[in-house]
Amino acid sequence: MREKKRGGLLRNLLVPGVMVLAVLCLLLAVSNLQTGESGRGRGQLEDSIRRAAVTCYAAEGIYPPTLTYLEDHYGVQVDTRRYTVYYNVFGSNLMPDITVLENGD
Repeated sequence: MREKKRGGLLRNLLVPGVMVLAVLCLLLAVSNLQTGESGRGRGQLEDSIRRAAVTCYAAEGIYPPTLTYLEDHYGVQVDTRRYTVYYNVFGSNLMPDITVLENGD
């Protein structure tokens, strides 16, 4: 009889413990997925700005002087609430330094 009680007690403690562990693992996985998505969006924006700058250079013979120029003439769209873009120009014939950072909450 005691053997049954111990088995039941162990099962009553083990099942909820495993369930709590599974929920914690699920929450961690969702958090990692969201982090990956935000990194991918930042990378896609940076690639988009770079491609537009190269397209401008191919079409006009100079790199765009400002990010605003790319937005006005090449359809680049930046969500300024979510991202900060540093667009540093060194010369009309040199590729600008483009850095995209995600804004904090």
